[in-house]
Amino acid sequence: MKAAEISAEILRQTGESGPARSICPSDVARALAPENWRPLMTPIRQAAAALAGEGRLRILRKGKPVPPEEMRGVIRLSAPEKDQA
Repeated sequence: MKAAEISAEILRQTGESGPARSICPSDVARALAPENWRPLMTPIRQAAAALAGEGRLRILRKGKPVPPEEMRGVIRLSAPEKDQA
C-alpha cells in the first residue's frame, strides 16, 4: 500500500471527525485492509508523523498533542484545530 493512500485515508477519517474528536490508527488500517490490517500499523504511524510535521494532523497521547518525534505507545489522531491549520 502506498503512503499517499494511507495519508489520504487518515485525512479523510480525521476530516470527518473534526478537531473535537480523534480516531485510532487501527481504524485507518481496518478501513484500508479489513482482513489483514495489522501490518499497516507501522506505515500508518509513519504517515501520521509526516502529516503532523506538515501541520495537517495532530497526534494525541493521553488526550494531549505530542510532536511527531515524541510519538510512542498508544496514540490517537485528530484534525488540527482551526488556528493550527
